[in-house]
Amino acid sequence: MKYYFLIVGVLSVLYYLLLAWYSRRLTTTFAGFWLISGGVHLALGCAPFSDSVFRILKCAVIAVWILFAAVEILIVFRMVPQRGKRADQIIILGAQVRGRRITNSLKRRLDAALSYLEAYPDARVIVSGGRGKGEDISEAEAMAEYLIARGVDPCRIQREDRSTSTKENFRFSRKFLDAENSVTGIVTNDFHICRAEMIARREGYRKIIRIPASSNPVFQLNYLVREFFAILAMLIR
Repeated sequence: MKYYFLIVGVLSVLYYLLLAWYSRRLTTTFAGFWLISGGVHLALGCAPFSDSVFRILKCAVIAVWILFAAVEILIVFRMVPQRGKRADQIIILGAQVRGRRITNSLKRRLDAALSYLEAYPDARVIVSGGRGKGEDISEAEAMAEYLIARGVDPCRIQREDRSTSTKENFRFSRKFLDAENSVTGIVTNDFHICRAEMIARREGYRKIIRIPASSNPVFQLNYLVREFFAILAMLIR
């Protein structure tokens, strides 16, 4: 058990360093978890615990891994695209904009939406996201500009520019659609699609199609672990 904690601790710290190097930031989204987790694991691995304490820790670790695996299976299952299904409208969930510049995660969502809109020219699109810190325009406006520049008819686009969370994305977008009777496609990154669908159903959406976009492979593990905690918190509440 001692070696388990030492190995996991070292790997966690190395992954944090990779995220910091890749993003050129020390505080990128959720990356601090890996540094803290690494420190805790290394401390446990170096602690002079008795065999009985390590046996208790072993049971706790096994229980956590079983819970983690169950939630991750749920997340990964929802990451599979639902091909060949038609939506009346799709909602693109906003993500951070830097100034007026589309970030990588948001670009992936928009590109997935473009593919869907090309395949289903009758579908409308709702771009959902308000203006946050460091953003010169709302996420909705940035998304609309991106879609229009790539040939989407402006008449197909509706802007929801007040929301600051996934819950508000769905709540404020309801004014543009019939959440109970029309079919709504949800466009977000694959790691986020499971939680987004859960929130949408809590907000009254009854007919949902998942349209997952790809994610940055370097950050994928980081995002999947973050979603584990987010979904666990939702289930507890």
